[in-house]
Amino acid sequence: MITFLDGKLVSALPTQAIVDVSGVGYEVFIPLSSYDKLPAAGQSVRILTHLHVREDAHVLYGFMSAAERDLFRLLVNHVSGIGPKLGLAVLSGMSVNNFKSAVVNSDVAALAKISGLGKKTAERIVLELKDKLGVAAAWEAASATHAPTPEEEEANEAVLALIALGYKQVDAHKSVREMQQKGEAKSAEDLVKLALKKMAAGR
Repeated sequence: MITFLDGKLVSALPTQAIVDVSGVGYEVFIPLSSYDKLPAAGQSVRILTHLHVREDAHVLYGFMSAAERDLFRLLVNHVSGIGPKLGLAVLSGMSVNNFKSAVVNSDVAALAKISGLGKKTAERIVLELKDKLGVAAAWEAASATHAPTPEEEEANEAVLALIALGYKQVDAHKSVREMQQKGEAKSAEDLVKLALKKMAAGR
């Protein structure tokens, strides 16, 4: 089992990265949450990995934090109908803390807005993860100390609103993040307005 890659980042896209480990290039599929944390190309990087073995291929999925990988494995191994592709979609559409909060609070509506999920899958996630003895309880106990910051909540709300308007998850996420970094807006409503203006202008 390959559990991590320690090497040089060759290149990265919002969906995948290539890491050079002692002259061997590994292609790793990543969620947006990990893409945001990657260093610049040419820099050293350590990516935690999950090796998914299929009949026709061995596929590596990569994460920049243990919390992301743990959640990915929980989804893929314990929720029926969720494969690696949907597991990455969940991590791309919502932070780990926001996801845990949604499951603990049975917030199916928030989960259903994640690109590729839909209401039935969201309901199954809540039902099956809450049924896992201790999982929801442990999350609930930790939620007070790891609750999403107001900024994270506003950003998540803005991204989901843009997705609902028909924008791609990658574009929505990137635009909202840029607006927050520039400090141009704080509320979800303002973030959506500025992101729409920016994307409409094609800048």
